[in-house]
Amino acid sequence: MNIAITRLKEKETDDKDRCLRHGHDCYSVFPLFSRLYSDEIDEFIRMATQKQFDCIFFTSALPASLIAPKLATVPLPRVIAIGPQTAKILRSSGVPCEVLPQFYSKAFVPYLGSWIAGKRIGIPRADVPNDALISAIHEADAMVEEYRCYALCPTYELIDLSDSSTDAILFTSSMSFTACVWKRHPGLLTIAIGEVTAETMTRAGITPDIVGDGSLEGTLDEINMYLLLHP
Repeated sequence: MNIAITRLKEKETDDKDRCLRHGHDCYSVFPLFSRLYSDEIDEFIRMATQKQFDCIFFTSALPASLIAPKLATVPLPRVIAIGPQTAKILRSSGVPCEVLPQFYSKAFVPYLGSWIAGKRIGIPRADVPNDALISAIHEADAMVEEYRCYALCPTYELIDLSDSSTDAILFTSSMSFTACVWKRHPGLLTIAIGEVTAETMTRAGITPDIVGDGSLEGTLDEINMYLLLHP
């Protein structure tokens, strides 16, 4: 299949190589771009280098790519990556990390278990609320400091998928779906990278044909399973 994958504008990925390994082609489409908040990034790095956190949680790949190179030589606390791509970026910069068994922020507190009590958690992230995560951390008797490192802004670019050269569109986040301006042909498959994105799509009246596990690799596996069942 030829898959359109939503990504941040001007952000390089290795999607094409990973899709080819699963027997598919792909290209990026851009419903969103990022606007960086340099002061917040610098403040997070300052706090991390001063050992102000017991744990750092990277909830996406972008803050990992912005911050990890500045932390490579710093004695770090426990570092958690939300998924394999975020972990890959951290480790490539010399930052050891753990990966959540489920690639959703709601898995963070259950993963840490009783260890989290009394700890100070630093989270560099997008300027998008995640009240459920913050409440869960507080309910676990931990402290949390969020650093809103960047905004996610709609590009308002029309993504024209009205011809049959594209077989599917893969939405990689809820925001990439809600910000997307698109035309589709009747046979186009809609794919959610994970259950949170799927819920957003369903509320908007588009039930995804395929739902992944929150990672691109897992979603590609689900695509291939779907194609086996729907030849």
